[in-house]
Formats: sequence, structure tokens, C-alpha cells
Amino acid sequence: MNRLSVLALHGPNLNLLGVREPGIYGTLTLAQINAQLTDLAQTLQVSLVAFQSNHEGELVDAIQQAPPTHQGILINAAAYTHTSVAIRDAIAAVNLPTVEVHLSNIYRRETFRHHSYIAAVVLGQISGFGAQSYGLGLQALVSHLRQS
Repeated sequence: MNRLSVLALHGPNLNLLGVREPGIYGTLTLAQINAQLTDLAQTLQVSLVAFQSNHEGELVDAIQQAPPTHQGILINAAAYTHTSVAIRDAIAAVNLPTVEVHLSNIYRRETFRHHSYIAAVVLGQISGFGAQSYGLGLQALVSHLRQS
């Protein structure tokens, strides 16, 4: 059996982690989060490729190009969570198991953040645990992929 591969997608402004509103998003940088994810992926014996973009179309392209290389997607669409039908439709179109993650608890924030366009087309959503949300999401996704 080939090694499972997961695509970790990071949306807009996540490149500013560590300096952007640390009271909400924490002090870890995106590079540190990706390093933690890579270490966890190695422990779980899966491959992980991380990609960040501030551009909706680049994220859509990455989702569309995910199969057959990747068997699952871990996504923090950031602000696009609340605005992007295009990302939602791309996830639905490729039909890869996907887990949505957020550093903050989007349901305890501004009302406009309470709606996720992508929630209806993903396996599940993990939010509010800071950088740990990513690790929890990766574990859940890999568990699902191995049971499928």
C-alpha cells in the first residue's frame, strides 16, 4: 500500500501568524505550525504537503490538483471560510475527505464568522484549540482515511 498523503492548506493572512493578533491566534508562526504538523505526520506515517496563499484562486487550484497525489485535505480557509463558495465547490468537486480547522473558536467571535461555507462538504470541523486544532484535525483525518 502506498503511503497516505495529506494536503494542508492555509488561507489568507495565516502567513502573519505569530505577529497577527496573538491574543486570538497565538504566538506560533505558520512555519512552526507546519513543522509541528510535519512531525506529527511522520509519527502517523503519512506524507504531508503544506501550502499557504492569500489568493482564493490559488487555494481552489491546489484543491483541484490534490487528487491523485493526496488522499485527504486539512484546511484552514481562514476568512474564506465565511465567504468562499468557490472553495466549498472545489472541495465538493474533488470529493477527497477534508477536515476544516480554525485556531480560534469561530462561534465565540463576530457573528459573521459563525457561518462556514465549507462545513457542509467536509468530514468535520475543529476550532478553538489554537495550533493544536491542526494536530487534532490531522489525527482525525488520518484515522478516517485508514478506516475507509
